[in-house]
Amino acid sequence: MSASPEILQLAMKSLPHGPEFRFVDRMVSLTPGKEGVGEYRVRGDEYYLRGHLPGEPILPGVLLVEAGAQVAGMVAQEDPANPTWPRMKLSALRAVKILGSAKPGDTLRIEATITGRLDYLIQAAVTAFITDTKVLSAELTLAGMK
Repeated sequence: MSASPEILQLAMKSLPHGPEFRFVDRMVSLTPGKEGVGEYRVRGDEYYLRGHLPGEPILPGVLLVEAGAQVAGMVAQEDPANPTWPRMKLSALRAVKILGSAKPGDTLRIEATITGRLDYLIQAAVTAFITDTKVLSAELTLAGMK
């Protein structure tokens, strides 16, 4: 069951990143502590696109991973059964597959599922899609700062 619009907005406020480093425009659905879906539209005016790649801009693959980490962090932060940490950090990557590219005008759908917790460590499986085409799959570990 997805969270209310108020919880979706609260989840967005839990991101510690400044606006220039947010790769989620909005949360579409959220089951707190379990799974969530966010969206990011590649506008085309992002500063890093000028150099990646000139004449044929694409969102860098590492930023696809970062988008997944941001959605996973919001899912984890909203878990009512576990304490939250204000500044979760990406601490490990496994099985990362960058299967495609996002270009200006594309909207990424980023899905994250929490797969495990151990004290202040959170494991998540993330995938990203453009329409129905998978462009990323990864297993991430986030570390909460106590």
